[in-house]
Amino acid sequence: MSEAYSVHYLSNGIRLLFLATKKFKTISLGLFIHRDLKPETVALNALLPSVLEQGCRLYPDYLTLQRHLENLYGSELSTDIIKSGERQIIAFGLESAHDRFLGENGRLLKESLSLLGSVVSDPLLENGVFREDYIRQEKNQLVKDIKALLNDKAAYAMERCLSEMCADEKFGVYKLGRIEDYKDIDARMLYSYYRELLSESPIDLYIIGDLDEAEVIETAEKAFTISRSSNIAELAPASTNRFISDIRTIEEEMTVNQAKMVLGYRTYTDFDDSLHCPLLVYSGVLGGFPHSKLFMKVREEASLAYYIHTRLERHKGLMVIAAGINPVDHDNARKIIDEQLNDMVEGRISKTELDNTRRGLINSLLSRQDSPSQLISFHLDGMVGNKVYTFEELISGIESVSIEDIQEIAGRIKLDTAYLLKPREGEDVIYED
Repeated sequence: MSEAYSVHYLSNGIRLLFLATKKFKTISLGLFIHRDLKPETVALNALLPSVLEQGCRLYPDYLTLQRHLENLYGSELSTDIIKSGERQIIAFGLESAHDRFLGENGRLLKESLSLLGSVVSDPLLENGVFREDYIRQEKNQLVKDIKALLNDKAAYAMERCLSEMCADEKFGVYKLGRIEDYKDIDARMLYSYYRELLSESPIDLYIIGDLDEAEVIETAEKAFTISRSSNIAELAPASTNRFISDIRTIEEEMTVNQAKMVLGYRTYTDFDDSLHCPLLVYSGVLGGFPHSKLFMKVREEASLAYYIHTRLERHKGLMVIAAGINPVDHDNARKIIDEQLNDMVEGRISKTELDNTRRGLINSLLSRQDSPSQLISFHLDGMVGNKVYTFEELISGIESVSIEDIQEIAGRIKLDTAYLLKPREGEDVIYED
């Protein structure tokens, strides 16, 4: 499937990206508001979609809004906060059935866009600002979500490593902020910030479905009548060229069943780098699949980990290796990990490892084409990374990656931060296989 988006700009500067396709029996909408990831605004950005989702002027509470969605043949509205490189993206999604299967003659497109426009740009106000009870409720929930990170020790360790690794960079900010960031936010502050955000932020509106392009543009224009500034903020791609002077080693003690080891590396490879595909294959061969070197050597052969994998932060040029281990096995696990990294530098990669990795990556790309939300996410990644790849381009690139390409990437990879979350001294460790 070729992702031939047509790009238009509404009269207020919102960028409309439309993909006409007969593949799906739905109409899928996605609206994304782009902001710089900053400590002083991270909590405001995280709070806004939660408050807006509680109700708007036309549908003033959550129950009324949900009833209206049910009347639209069970349409689904969702909100999210996304950290992408050094951006914080406020996301709204709406999926509805397609008119042509229900004899609605265009009503669902109009109703869906109108509803999304109302939620985003026509909020429920009380005395000219957001309702205090909605803000209090959603602040409490976000504080609970931040605290809940502690209950997922693997996710906590990953976040701690990345925040320490990028402590003086924008990427080091957690996407929900800190608990103390919510203390002073009130209705007037949030509403004032909301108006600034809508006026000055880049906004992308995605629409996917078997629809008439002219009708899509006309309907979107009527649904999104937001007053916007003529000076929209320009957000640069994330910086990926951080110099490493010393490897940072951080150990933290907590009540945990296993130690969590996270190793953070700089790849020095931008999203639009010519070695983007070799980086994908490198990470896959090293630790992206059950056949990968780290899984086979550290977990299966040496029995030193109950999980181990790599993860790429492609917009920031980072790679992490995460593992759950018995703390007494830390040094041996690190030794085997370093050996696998050296094997990548030396090009000691079997044909089976390379073929299986290519197949796994390509299958993942093919599966993304079966979901409208994944198609939107895939394209949005490209917009943020300053390089919109096609699926065909990535598949071809992956198929053509050579051992020499992987070695070139391997030569760039540098360890920045080694983080270990371990049991408190004297506590028993339960090793899970």
